[in-house]
Amino acid sequence: MASKAASEKKLASERYFRPEDQKEFRLAQLLLLLDIAKQANVTLNIERLGVLDFFSANPFLLVQPNDPEYRDLVLAGFSVKPLSYASPGHRFVTRRGRLQNDLAMLIAYGLVVPAADDGHRVYSISTSGADAASQLSSIYAGAYRSSVEIIAKKVRKVPEGKLQDFCRRWLQADPAMMDLLNL
Repeated sequence: MASKAASEKKLASERYFRPEDQKEFRLAQLLLLLDIAKQANVTLNIERLGVLDFFSANPFLLVQPNDPEYRDLVLAGFSVKPLSYASPGHRFVTRRGRLQNDLAMLIAYGLVVPAADDGHRVYSISTSGADAASQLSSIYAGAYRSSVEIIAKKVRKVPEGKLQDFCRRWLQADPAMMDLLNL
């Protein structure tokens, strides 16, 4: 009986494959994001990195049909339909929860370097990380790079103290949920 349940669970997980559940996929996204941030001379602490990471993977939460970048994202291959039934707030929390572990792995591999800047821990891509990122050449990698560039322009304008309000507004999340999760 237990074998049948395990078999059904495996079939369901294969049928409903979500790339963001795969560690390698998330690590590659972070490398691409940090590579673009370095090229744009943007310093990223954990909060700003988490916001940029989430919204770059879900750009249509910020980019609306009347925005000039909307068409660029559609042409790059992004879909306006969410790939998950979870609300944006829940997806944000899930992704943010994985971010520290993913960063720790990239640091351990020598692909990301932590540093301190103005009393905050910041992260940047190492030379070997930039080399690895340059080898990511799939269609999705190109689309994700485009998304990071577009979203970075919007997120860059948000002052550090306003990031939490920015996320609440764009995620349309219940403030009680965001407070409960310490976001």
